[in-house]
Amino acid sequence: MYQMREATAADAGPIAEMVRARSAWLSARGLGQCADMADEYGSQAGNPAFPVWVLEHETGGVVGCTSHYGNEALPEWAFTDEERAEPSLFLATTFTVPNAHRLGRLIAWWSLNRAAGQGLTWVRRGTGQERLSRYYQEAQGWEPLRVADRRGAKVYFLQREARPMPELADLMTGYRL
Repeated sequence: MYQMREATAADAGPIAEMVRARSAWLSARGLGQCADMADEYGSQAGNPAFPVWVLEHETGGVVGCTSHYGNEALPEWAFTDEERAEPSLFLATTFTVPNAHRLGRLIAWWSLNRAAGQGLTWVRRGTGQERLSRYYQEAQGWEPLRVADRRGAKVYFLQREARPMPELADLMTGYRL
């Protein structure tokens, strides 16, 4: 069984460890790495300036994390004034332990459900990895919004309409992962 909860300072170490493990997994597949940011991401847990959530397994282990930001976090260089005015949630810095259970999808579905419950219209996200953008589109149903240039690098932005996810309860029990 899984649950999402707000991160606390006690989650800093487990989050950093998870990011290092994911970084090694990405690096082995030629998808980049993020190990140098592991401690920084971990330090955001429990910091009121960073809305970090963790996915926890019933055994008590942190198996995923994400951050949820509002419209104020949508960068001007990536979103139009109209898009930044729409009620939305920005899904950022999502990591999971390397796994075969599609835990990232579980976090995304939870985020869509949470945004709908808050009356928001959109959930948006970005990635600097074209392959990850394609995965989000093909496996999770995200729609491409645009590709923006940021300091000479491409950043892929995607969105989905916020909506209740009735299958979430089954997914959280580990059924049909």
